[in-house]
Amino acid sequence: MRTTYMAKASEVERKWFVVDAEGKTLGRLATEVAALLRGKHKPTFTPHIDSGDNVIIINAEKVELTGNKLNNKIYYRHTMYAGGLKERTALEMRTNYPVKMLELAVKGMLPKGRLGRAQVKKLHVYAGNEHPHQAQKPEVYELRG
Repeated sequence: MRTTYMAKASEVERKWFVVDAEGKTLGRLATEVAALLRGKHKPTFTPHIDSGDNVIIINAEKVELTGNKLNNKIYYRHTMYAGGLKERTALEMRTNYPVKMLELAVKGMLPKGRLGRAQVKKLHVYAGNEHPHQAQKPEVYELRG
C-alpha cells in the first residue's frame, strides 16, 4: 500500500535565510521568496501546513524593475472614505516605501486566507544592509538566475 506523506505542524523544522535584493528583479525575487515561505523547496512540503522557513530580505531599496515599470506601474490603496483612492508610482514606492513594495509583491504570491497570513509573518524586509536577526544564525540564500 502506498501512502502520501503529510507533514504535521509539530514536525516542521524552520531555518532562517538572508536574501540580498541588490540588483535583483522585483518579481523574480518575490517568487523565490514566496516559495521559501511556503516550504516548496522541502521534500516534506504539504500544501495545507505552514512548513516554510523564515526569510530576511536586505537592501530592499536597491531592487530593480524592468522596462518602464518605475514610471508606469501604479500601486493603489484606499482610505475607506468616499473618494479616498490613493495611488503611487513604483518609483515613489521604491524611494519612500521600499519595504512595503517588496512585502506587497511577496504577499500577492502567497495563498489567500489564514495560511497565507501565517506565512507572510515569517517575512522580514529591511531597506538597508543591516538586520537585527543575527541571533537566529541565518544562512545566505543565493537566488537562481
